[in-house]
Amino acid sequence: MKKSGKRWIVTICVIIIVLFSIVLGGSAYLLKYSLRPYETVQHKNAICYEYMFQEYPFLQSWVDSLTTTEALRDTFIINPEGIWLHGYYVKAAQPTNKTATIVHGYTDNAIRMFMIGYLYSYHLGYNILLPDLHYQGESGGSAIQMGWKDRLDVMQWMDVANELFKDSVNTQMVVHGISMGGATTMMVSGEKQPEYTKCFVEDCGYTSVWDEFQYQLKQDFHLPAFPLLYVADWLCNKKYGWGFKEASSVNQVKKCNLPMFFIHGGDDHYVPTEMVYSLYEAKSEPKELWIAPGSAHAQSYRDHEKEYTDRVKNFVDQYIN
Repeated sequence: MKKSGKRWIVTICVIIIVLFSIVLGGSAYLLKYSLRPYETVQHKNAICYEYMFQEYPFLQSWVDSLTTTEALRDTFIINPEGIWLHGYYVKAAQPTNKTATIVHGYTDNAIRMFMIGYLYSYHLGYNILLPDLHYQGESGGSAIQMGWKDRLDVMQWMDVANELFKDSVNTQMVVHGISMGGATTMMVSGEKQPEYTKCFVEDCGYTSVWDEFQYQLKQDFHLPAFPLLYVADWLCNKKYGWGFKEASSVNQVKKCNLPMFFIHGGDDHYVPTEMVYSLYEAKSEPKELWIAPGSAHAQSYRDHEKEYTDRVKNFVDQYIN
């Protein structure tokens, strides 16, 4: 009986160790899969331009014109963690105090937001700045930060934009982001804002990193949040210094007193459309909401170019003039 009891204890311990190893390994893989997807993040500029010119043919002549006149320029900053970050900027054709900081989505880069740059630069006559976020585009960093640490980098970029275009007095700025960039925009909005920030436009951002990862874990792998997501959250805290629940767009917009325009595709199954209603409800006035009919994730501008442009113009014109 004693030997049999010892065997059971050893067996149970082995099972626990094996299960723990499986969960830890699976969670580590999940974290890497989410925040360090090498094959999708290392965009080549030529490939991105080719994609954008196919999706938005009108961009080619605009970009060619900017390149020929050397109006499209690169700039770099070093954030407080010592990471080199890259961005593009374009001064308006006519001097103006209006500026847009434009934030890209998950595994994308600044080039993939040139259609929104076109909206503000070509149609609205704004100065524009488009940063590459952590670990994406031409920026450094060890992993994607899902908007949370990026919010502080974007605020640094906002100051850079203010300085770049300071020949225009009394700068007025809008921050506009899509997908993870939309979440980043909302995360920025909850911080203390400089005087020049006037409003925000977020397009298909998620309620929190936890909510989005939980949704994707169920959709892609048919798995519940427990235990993998809990352990991955703990690993993220240990490795990168932030947690999935901490990175909450909902909590940030609750603290935002400036105007915000919420945009979401009506047929979004990547960041589900339902998320925008929680975000909109959490935000105090002034605010606006537009559900783009039939649009999938991050496709509202492509599907409804004129209406998107008109709605954004009508919104920002209320607060930037």
